Amino acid sequence: MINIKQFTFNAYQENTYVLFDETGECVIIDPGMYDGGEQNELVQFITAAELKPVALLNTHCHIDHVFGNKFVFDQWALKPQFHEGELPVLQSIPGYAPQMGMSYELSPEPEVYLPSTGVVKFGNSTLSLIFAPGHSPAHLCFYSEEQNFLIGGDVLFFGSIGRTDLPGGNHQQLISSIKENLLILPGETKVFPGHGKPTTIGYEKQHNPFLT
Repeated sequence: MINIKQFTFNAYQENTYVLFDETGECVIIDPGMYDGGEQNELVQFITAAELKPVALLNTHCHIDHVFGNKFVFDQWALKPQFHEGELPVLQSIPGYAPQMGMSYELSPEPEVYLPSTGVVKFGNSTLSLIFAPGHSPAHLCFYSEEQNFLIGGDVLFFGSIGRTDLPGGNHQQLISSIKENLLILPGETKVFPGHGKPTTIGYEKQHNPFLT
């Protein structure tokens, strides 16, 4: 059984997730820790729960979702895993971070890239990959069919969708990704987004003004 711990980090109020099961193995998804206090919060939780981080996953590589990649690598020797189409997004960060007044520790690059479809395994648990570009060029979501939840990144939010005005964004592609790849999931599927509070596929199908 997968347990989900959510943290909200950095100036963008980004949601970082730690997923773990009864084996004690865990994956860290989109580490957004910006300062020492946020780094300590993550470490203290993992230490207190006696967890063993085995993978670092990025849904996509915008700066607010990768601030903590270098820290996770330094702490647990985990290089990030994401779709290869996100690599140019990651590599562009050092060029714009200073203009935004942000300090950014250079993220390591993957040794293993995630495919458009397939699974990620940890402990006794499996997450399916769902390819959902539009907010970024090669965005991935992580889906548990067994427990009916989705770690959705910046694709679908409560009553909203991801912005598409950043480099690599495409509004029509995002709408297509949501309708063709996410709204086909069961209505009770709980969506844990990259920002804001959780929602469900069924609620967004009925009420999201961007999807009518």
